Amino acid sequence: MAPIEVKKICCIGAGYVGGPTCAVIALKCPHIQVTIVDLNQARIDAWNSDNLPIYEPGLDEVVKAARGKNLFFSTNVDKAIAEADLIFVSVNTPTKKSGIGAGFAADLNYLQLATRRIAEVSTSSKIVVEKSTVPCRTAESMRTILEANSKPGCTFDILSNPEFLAEGTAIADLFNPDRVLIGSLQTQSGKDACEALKNVYSNWISTDRILTVGLWSSELSKLAANAMLAQRISSINALSAICEATGASVDEVAHAVGRDSRVGPKFLKASVGFGGSCFQKDILNLVYLSESLHLPEVAKYWRAVVEMNEHQKDRFARKVVDTLFNTITGKKIALLGWAFKKDTGDTRESPSISIANHFLSEKARISIYDPQVTESQMWLDLTNYGDIPAEPIKPHVTICKSAEEACKNAEAIVICTEWDEFKTLDWEKIYANCPRPAFVFDGRLMLDRAALKKIGFTVITIGTGDRV
Repeated sequence: MAPIEVKKICCIGAGYVGGPTCAVIALKCPHIQVTIVDLNQARIDAWNSDNLPIYEPGLDEVVKAARGKNLFFSTNVDKAIAEADLIFVSVNTPTKKSGIGAGFAADLNYLQLATRRIAEVSTSSKIVVEKSTVPCRTAESMRTILEANSKPGCTFDILSNPEFLAEGTAIADLFNPDRVLIGSLQTQSGKDACEALKNVYSNWISTDRILTVGLWSSELSKLAANAMLAQRISSINALSAICEATGASVDEVAHAVGRDSRVGPKFLKASVGFGGSCFQKDILNLVYLSESLHLPEVAKYWRAVVEMNEHQKDRFARKVVDTLFNTITGKKIALLGWAFKKDTGDTRESPSISIANHFLSEKARISIYDPQVTESQMWLDLTNYGDIPAEPIKPHVTICKSAEEACKNAEAIVICTEWDEFKTLDWEKIYANCPRPAFVFDGRLMLDRAALKKIGFTVITIGTGDRV
């Protein structure tokens, strides 16, 4: 049987993955109708407005070019499922907070609910595609749910098609990916389904970049890729501590190591620590998988990557306290950057959150500025961290509209996110409004240290053994 021609696509989940991915598919495949559905009315309303619910460079232009033509956003989940030939399941799979595997295993409740809905609504055969990051062999449980709830004559082929997007460059990544990975069962119908999805992507991606593998290999490849990238960050951050103790420069060490063709320069930038929705979650998932397979040494190895990341955040926060004469009680500290990285409004697992709470536990006053993160999101992050109620911390937190406002009268300025605008601030004006001595803690190794020193700042950076 020849692979089916995909004419209508449904994406369940209008978040950071489903929204941009399917918007680009709609733009590049004008002959395919793409409907992105979500039960959250406010989120769908935002996708249909001029103020999209997520910030991603280039996303506005993509959505506006296709929306209303062959790209639609809706809360009518059942209609979109019923009409689709191919369904992306792109729902949230957070780390479990309770029960077996709490703190490590993925919570697949949303994915299982979506899968059950597909089976109950469908009156024709479908290709169901895992787009969410899932544990290895999740497709097996999806198949069980689909087969147990399907109508006579309806068949389902399950594919794995993990995303490898970096927030901040997601649209560029979708336009020109390193690879597109499609995993399928090695049956004829599985291969036909794989070919159908491959034909969608081949509208703009060279077929030599579309990799077809087994279903389980595809699921594991996503976890493996994120774990390997996070491992590199934790490795250079571990070396940054040694650099500080010995007087070496972590930038120089990273540059020298990165020139080795076997290693390469990417993800060797020391920082206050990694964040985002994927790295920590996926490594913990790998830890849980290893323990489930009775591989304790493997689990211990990957757990250490996350532990090193937490240590880096704690070490950086402690350095601020130690430098400010071992107390920050009542002192104003400015945090520049709340998103986990530049060019995104995403704050999930952002180092800024744990650093801010460390300062609050020391009874400091903190002022926060980020060019993309909303004030409501910051308060949500602060009060969800360790379930802290809002009222006790509100008098100690000021959320500002500009970096200059946040830095005014601050005894320490802490760079937590590498926003480009922080390089071009009027640092002389900021210095004039700071008490002396004026400290800048560069958690992203992005500022011109010599220029700040010339102004009068004392600059403390990660991975260098001296203050400048």
